Amino acid sequence: MPRCVVSFVDSDGIRHAVEVEAQSLFEAGALAISVFRRHECEPAPVSKLDIEITSTVKHTVTPQRIRDWIGSPAKGPTDLVLKERLRKLV
Repeated sequence: MPRCVVSFVDSDGIRHAVEVEAQSLFEAGALAISVFRRHECEPAPVSKLDIEITSTVKHTVTPQRIRDWIGSPAKGPTDLVLKERLRKLV
């Protein structure tokens, strides 16, 4: 089930946000309203709910592959600085 972050800004200018799992835009909104209500910060009927569908990308690498990348030639100054910093960590 997709994860969604639902947020709104209240009349005092404070942004409230909650993460829910939902199959649709309206389900995400309804679940979020329920959570906000339980926490006594329910949005007003005319509040705009921002609903962001989040996705996670997973990568798998071995420690050896990381060491190989750190030991490979840098592609530029920024890459060089990053690799030098990471070399000290591993």
